[in-house]
Amino acid sequence: MSPLEWMAWTTPTAIFFIAVTAMLVGMTIISIRWPSLPRKGALPMATTRGERLYIGLLGLAFIFLGWLGLTEASTWGAVGIGVVWMILVLRWG
Repeated sequence: MSPLEWMAWTTPTAIFFIAVTAMLVGMTIISIRWPSLPRKGALPMATTRGERLYIGLLGLAFIFLGWLGLTEASTWGAVGIGVVWMILVLRWG
């Protein structure tokens, strides 16, 4: 048994992990080039870019878990809600 056989590596799973990795690498490069200062937005605390990304990803996970637990519909609805959530948190959070 190879080290990766314990998980069902489907195409959507691979796309998800590639996207998260790309976001983290991109945020690292952006933070090195243009350091972020904490700012107060719609969230009840001052946050940096990286903290807003983390809060957005955490919320995205809860959106998908809620969608999967409460509905039988396709996950494309959760994708739409998740994209809107990430834009709101990253831009105005």
